[in-house]
Amino acid sequence: MAPTGAKVYFIETRVIPILDVQIDFAAGGAFVPAAKSGLAGLTRSLLEAGAGDMDEEKIAGRLVDLGARLGGGADSDRASVSLRTLSSKAEREGALDLMRAVLSAPTFPQAVLEREKGRTIAGIRESETRPDAIAGKRFAAAIYPGHPYGVSPTVESVGAITREDLVAFHRGHYGAKGAVVSIIGDVSRAEAEAIALRLTEGLPPGGGALVPPPVKKPQREVVKVPHPAAQSHVHVGLPAISRSDPDYFPLLVGNYTLGGGGFVSRLMKEVREKRGYAYSVYSYFAPRKLEGPFEIGLQTKREQADAALKVVDQVLTDYIANGPTPQELAAAKKNMVDGLALRMDSNAKLLGYLSAIGFYGLPLTYLDDFPGKVKAVTAEQVKGAFARHVKAENLVTVVVATD
Repeated sequence: MAPTGAKVYFIETRVIPILDVQIDFAAGGAFVPAAKSGLAGLTRSLLEAGAGDMDEEKIAGRLVDLGARLGGGADSDRASVSLRTLSSKAEREGALDLMRAVLSAPTFPQAVLEREKGRTIAGIRESETRPDAIAGKRFAAAIYPGHPYGVSPTVESVGAITREDLVAFHRGHYGAKGAVVSIIGDVSRAEAEAIALRLTEGLPPGGGALVPPPVKKPQREVVKVPHPAAQSHVHVGLPAISRSDPDYFPLLVGNYTLGGGGFVSRLMKEVREKRGYAYSVYSYFAPRKLEGPFEIGLQTKREQADAALKVVDQVLTDYIANGPTPQELAAAKKNMVDGLALRMDSNAKLLGYLSAIGFYGLPLTYLDDFPGKVKAVTAEQVKGAFARHVKAENLVTVVVATD
């Protein structure tokens, strides 16, 4: 914990002369009223449009001179700002000064805001013609009725955003009290502590333990959206699991067999290989601060959509009732444990895990515990977890482009 109240997570590694830093805030789309949807993303993207006495060109030029890179983004729960820089003193100090300015003193220039609003609105209008984008938005709205997780930016909501909105959102959500600082690279612990203090001491006083409003489960329904596309876009799912739920590992392992394991998954075998209804079919859980979605997705010829959905329903119903076979469970565990090394073979990947551990309050031993947690999952635990979190009475189906 930094003196500013920010949480700090650090891994020292001297293999390469690189420093990676990421700061996360509870500043995602879930904290924005529907009438101003898009505000979280615009606030995050305009941090680098001007800071202190620098405009966006000066910031970009300074990054080039230092050989550094700023990154990050915003999703439903959080907004992040990341930095990759050489660990040599001159470059590191210059890059950290720049990151501090972007975080603490953004100017949100009006001209850049208008430009980015126009670009965002053009993107929204273009997406409204695409069946995949339409399906994604309608699915989110259907499984999260009346909740910020289900709201997507519109032409009207983005058009209503003002510079004052950005300033207020930054002041209220980019505070040190709610910040999570993740640091990995070629620095000592003392240096990491100093970096965390330096980056957060100038932040606004807002922030804190912000949590989105509670999620209400939807009622089972089928939503059909007309569209002239030759292929139907199908989504089936519901709000399922938060990142801290004790059923996380049984669902993660179980989903590999259902639809997360590519060609070895049941959905792929039944929908594609046996019947040829779709080129690809998948399922996943996406845990969030609150209940994130469980989703099954596929594309199929519109005249086959009903038949494909019947197969999906049959596979899911059978899986919830019976769970994986011993052979399926063993294969899922082996793949997930053996693949862990490839999912954390760089500082950038480790930084992603470190920031998630910090933001979602996961155990510090999460990565060390992962293989054991996966290996310990039983078929009965998978069945129980799916029965608790994937209930038929709450499943929503959205089909775009259907007869």
